[in-house]
Amino acid sequence: MTAASVSDNTGGIHLLSQIATASPSVTKAWADAGYRTKAIDHGVHLGIDVEVVRKDPGIKGFEVIPRRWVVERTFGWLAHHRRLARDYATHPRRSEAVIHIAMIDLISRRLTHGSTPTGATPDRRPPVRPRRARQ
Repeated sequence: MTAASVSDNTGGIHLLSQIATASPSVTKAWADAGYRTKAIDHGVHLGIDVEVVRKDPGIKGFEVIPRRWVVERTFGWLAHHRRLARDYATHPRRSEAVIHIAMIDLISRRLTHGSTPTGATPDRRPPVRPRRARQ
């Protein structure tokens, strides 16, 4: 996350540098149309192919933009977690930690074929006590 005063290019250059350091095996990145030549050139310098995903100018109205839906879908998954539905965190590292927890929850539920609890699901209901017969 960056402040609103940070340009896409500056943020992109910083992010690409972090990715190249932390994960040297990354060779491809997709970027929004806001990223211009500086971030793309920096990616080439680091050995990362940065592809800008753009909307087809000939199509009017709504269009699913390739690779963009992956980001939107992920935001939808994250919004299922109460702490991420609104921006409650005062520090970006706290938000980042909650995002990690949310993604761990998502992956663990997929691995165990569980479902995301919404209200009283069978695994979260209180145990039912058997009734005693009246005498």
